Formats: sequence, C-alpha cells, structure tokens
Amino acid sequence: MLTTSDLAQVLFTSPLQPSDDLSPDKIRTAIDDRLCSCDGDAAGCAAFVAQEAGDHPESFASRMRWALTAVATAYGR
Repeated sequence: MLTTSDLAQVLFTSPLQPSDDLSPDKIRTAIDDRLCSCDGDAAGCAAFVAQEAGDHPESFASRMRWALTAVATAYGR
C-alpha cells in the first residue's frame, strides 16, 4: 500500500497543474496513469521528483505542498 507521501510524489511528476480544474477522480486517474508509466513502481517516480527539484528548485516546495494536499483530498487521508 502506498503512503500519502508516495502518492504525492507520483502526482508531483504527473502533467496535472494546481491551476487545473481537479476532481478527486482526475487526481486518482493521473496517479494511476503515472504509476503505469513508472511500471507500477512509486520509487521509480521518485527519480523524476529529484530531477524536478534540481531543475526547478524555486517551485519544488509549492508543487509538493499542492501534491500532498491533492492526495489528501482525493484519498481522504
């Protein structure tokens, strides 16, 4: 079972944006799609998170906060 942090990292690497009109279903679908592209391995998505943190350090914290909040909303955590 994936933790809230695991799911947030997966969402972080998805193409969804905080400005999108997001429903819990869209968030869960984006996470499922992204997990499939990482061969079901949330740790594989973590490498993308690290890359984004290095490439865009100015937006990393705010995007991760958004991802954590979105996961909490979508999964009731």
